[in-house]
Amino acid sequence: MKKKGLRINGNLIVLVIALVVVIAVFSLLNRNYFTTINMVNILIAASLVGLVAIGHTYLIIEGQNDLSPGSLVAFLGVLSALLVSRGVGFAPTLLVTMVVGAIVGLCNAFMVNQLKLEAFIATLVTQSIMRGFAYIICDGKSIGITDQTFIWVGKARLLGLPFSVWLMIIAFIIGGVILAKTRFGRSVYAIGGNAQAARLAGMNPKRIVTISFVTMGLLCSVGGIVYVARLQSGQPAANINLEFDAITAVILGGVSFSGGVGNMLGTVIGVLLIQSFNTGLNMVGIPNANFWQYVGKGALLLIALTADYIRKVNNEKRLLAESKKNR
Repeated sequence: MKKKGLRINGNLIVLVIALVVVIAVFSLLNRNYFTTINMVNILIAASLVGLVAIGHTYLIIEGQNDLSPGSLVAFLGVLSALLVSRGVGFAPTLLVTMVVGAIVGLCNAFMVNQLKLEAFIATLVTQSIMRGFAYIICDGKSIGITDQTFIWVGKARLLGLPFSVWLMIIAFIIGGVILAKTRFGRSVYAIGGNAQAARLAGMNPKRIVTISFVTMGLLCSVGGIVYVARLQSGQPAANINLEFDAITAVILGGVSFSGGVGNMLGTVIGVLLIQSFNTGLNMVGIPNANFWQYVGKGALLLIALTADYIRKVNNEKRLLAESKKNR
């Protein structure tokens, strides 16, 4: 156990160093980068990715995945804007949106658990369907909102931080505590490490996977509403590749694609690293910075996957060495 803790701390230290280097480099290139206003803007931009990354942390530790959050957030955002534009109050809109998000999560879980589809394929189907519905229900046009409660959610601040940032922070704390300190969290690690062994130990992998997919749907619901409140409009073309940013952040944070390894603190740092990098590219005046973001994020994902492979190989060597010692 001691070795494991040291290894995890080592990964986090590398992440923190990478984050500091990114901030230092862009601060040298643009003196306005390391300012209170810009740091808050980074947190605001990271809030939606952060919510989705929480769901991905659970799913990827379980050995699952979800490619639908970007489309789902867009659809739920448009749905909530459509409802309030037709006189439905904030509370009923919130309830309907969260119910729909949970239902989509159930559908993803059904395809994975009952139809035995790979999560990659199942959620790719959902991604396409949700994006299509996002355009259909608004006829391809953005929907503005004037509901005062929505506008308050988008503008409210506490101690200088917007509501969306506090929501992300609270969600990270709750998600991290559940993952690290509860029976459910231990079950997530167990089925990611060996689903068959977890089943023999009395756990129900299908139920745990279902809860995780539903949780992702609920997080997308909240994210969609907060996003719409911030922009004061629902946009069907929004949040393309949101899931890509979230997955990259999670893998950078040390969660293994093979399952069973990772923690929420690593995901937090991964989210901040991704968003700091994206914001920095926009601020240093690089031509076609938005296009270079795709290149940069792809490179970061490659680095993360390579690091994940190295961790897996080293872990296998360690387990082999320990098994030889015990003989």
